[in-house]
Amino acid sequence: MSGRVNEYGQPVGPVVAAWTPPPIPPRDTMQGRFCRIVPLDAERHTGDLFAALAQDPARWTYLPGEPPADEALYRARLAEIAGSRDPMHHAILDAVTGRALGVAAYLRIEPAHGCIEVGHIQFGSGLARHPAGTEAMALMMGRAFALGYRRYEWKCDSLNAPSRAAALRYGFTFEGIFRNAIVTKGRSRDTAWFSVIDTEWPRLRDAFEAWLAPGNFDDEGRQRRSLSALRG
Repeated sequence: MSGRVNEYGQPVGPVVAAWTPPPIPPRDTMQGRFCRIVPLDAERHTGDLFAALAQDPARWTYLPGEPPADEALYRARLAEIAGSRDPMHHAILDAVTGRALGVAAYLRIEPAHGCIEVGHIQFGSGLARHPAGTEAMALMMGRAFALGYRRYEWKCDSLNAPSRAAALRYGFTFEGIFRNAIVTKGRSRDTAWFSVIDTEWPRLRDAFEAWLAPGNFDDEGRQRRSLSALRG
């Protein structure tokens, strides 16, 4: 409960002084050591993403769509969503080869409230359980808070255990389950909600930087300290 009260003796939230809504995220490249994040481009990225994502039906269980039957259908699907402003879709590329290894998007972008969500996340084998995947999430979170957003959200099917584990690993706080939230693929879905807020970002940023530092990996690429350990 807030310690502030109004003139009627009712508790009210803290003042947000000189609040200026942040801008819509730009479509600029986000460059890291392991990955590069760019606006989704169907012509440039379909081949790589079809190879990385479309061959494994299990990767589509908790996504709205089904695996595309062929590359032409996938290209048409990506072309349809690439120009969307919300969700704002990105391709995640290997920093060395330039190959597209996965996708992620900003969505539910609400500058008036300083709230933004990351979602539509789909990692191929070159991102899942690889430093590039963690770096991609750190880059997208960092951009949101650098722009002035106050709240960064992650939502997933409550039965999607890998997604829930990833959110906690990245430092999100679990906020609860929205029961019977949506109907998808003919199934009822309960949605798990997670968030990071602006005051938490400096600690998470330092942990991401320490985890991604070259000295945190041995000669075989194994981490010396976990991300959760570095968050303390």
